[in-house]
Amino acid sequence: MAINHVWSQAIKKKLPEFEERIGRKVSMQMLTADQLASSYNVKLNASGTDVDVMMVRALQEQLVFGHNRWLVDLTERVEGERGFAWQDFQRSARDVSLTDGKILSVPVVTERPALYYRKDLVGGRPPATLDDLYATARELTRKDKNFFGYVGRGQRNGAVSQWSSFLYSHGGDFLKGGRSAIGSPQALAAYRFYGKLLHDAGPPGATNMSLEQAMPIFAQGKAAFYIDADAIYSSFLDPKVSTVRDKVGFAPFPAGPAGARPHNIPSWSLGINAFSRLQDDAWEFILWAASKEMVAEVQKGGIPGARDSAWRDARTLAAFPDDLAEAMRLNAERGIGYDRPRVLQVSRARDIVGRPLVAGILGRPVDSVVRDADAEFADFLVRDNRHKEA
Repeated sequence: MAINHVWSQAIKKKLPEFEERIGRKVSMQMLTADQLASSYNVKLNASGTDVDVMMVRALQEQLVFGHNRWLVDLTERVEGERGFAWQDFQRSARDVSLTDGKILSVPVVTERPALYYRKDLVGGRPPATLDDLYATARELTRKDKNFFGYVGRGQRNGAVSQWSSFLYSHGGDFLKGGRSAIGSPQALAAYRFYGKLLHDAGPPGATNMSLEQAMPIFAQGKAAFYIDADAIYSSFLDPKVSTVRDKVGFAPFPAGPAGARPHNIPSWSLGINAFSRLQDDAWEFILWAASKEMVAEVQKGGIPGARDSAWRDARTLAAFPDDLAEAMRLNAERGIGYDRPRVLQVSRARDIVGRPLVAGILGRPVDSVVRDADAEFADFLVRDNRHKEA
């Protein structure tokens, strides 16, 4: 079972190659993210054996699946298969594939933030720092003409993943020593900055915007800057949806007080259902789908993989615009392997962490809201840890 994603579509076309190799027919079901989560919940709670390979999000459901022992421990298989070259996978992606010291998934798609910008408005020289981004975005904002210096996610839950890079670049983090760190001075500064950026330079209704609402604003030429996942870059080059295809530039995440520290995450990974009766065949599929050769082949089609060797291969980098390839490479080098709190109840945690973002975007003082959110997050972590221990 897989998410309906360009990676899954590319692999599905190559299934006859794997079927010939293994001598077994492969059935691949592709669903939306919500459908996939719901289907996993039903099948795994019933100890279902009809799914072998599972496409999962290491940062979303893997902790819960690992806690429930729904995923096979792949450690011995991964480390014992010398030709698989586990060390070739990006370090941040490898780290996130671990739960309680066990490798529970193998990353196949990665994602970082990209700074999308209008070359015609900034002379092809994108801001190198967050302070420069704010100053230029505010200068270019013409709200009376429905043009905005910056657009980005502002919806309470959906904004957290993109805000994470602002948090890290201010020297903050979600947790420190297992405890809430969103009340730290660094986190407070990141909350203030993000709120100020979208309040002063962003569109109205930003607090209701996630990816689906923010992206079209930049694609339709109504914003100068936009930071979001690099995986969506092709949307801005598609003449069917974009009016800025000849004007858009791509740049690395700008530096904050702590430098440029974007997230670099495995957005989708492959695991094996613990109830599967075909675990050896399932592992053969992962060996094939996540091999050096396959990752390079898929990345040539513009789908960013998780192997360092693919990012050093000029043939795979040629699939991306030159400035985007360089931005992705730099963001991967600097990147941190998670873009949300690493807890069991991820969605609840994002709701808590995202509350001060909404206050800042609305132009309200964030200090008291951050204090309340920090206390609520601290209580949440106590309960979440109890669930882990249960």
